[in-house]
Amino acid sequence: MITVVLLTFSNIFMTFAWYGHLKFRDQPLWLVILASWGIAFFEYCLMVPANRWGYGQFNAAQLKTVQEVITLVVFSAFSVWYLKEPFKWNYLVGFAFIIAAVFFIFKKW
Repeated sequence: MITVVLLTFSNIFMTFAWYGHLKFRDQPLWLVILASWGIAFFEYCLMVPANRWGYGQFNAAQLKTVQEVITLVVFSAFSVWYLKEPFKWNYLVGFAFIIAAVFFIFKKW
């Protein structure tokens, strides 16, 4: 559970690092790069322990899958809430396919 919590918070930081600057397009590129790197530092402080502690609980493919699903959920909320972009039906269909991938990756065959 701690792995999922840390991955969630690390993804929140990384989403702001990667996409938060889109609201500040009037700022110089070098400034938003430095700000993004500063935010990403905290993402790494959470992501590295999450992966280290989660690796025994999940194998590498499962761990990456969990991280990607969390990333999509965090980014979806971020794009609607922060960037004020609509969530479209085709995004939901695409995410459903990713959930299918989760099934195949986690299923014991």
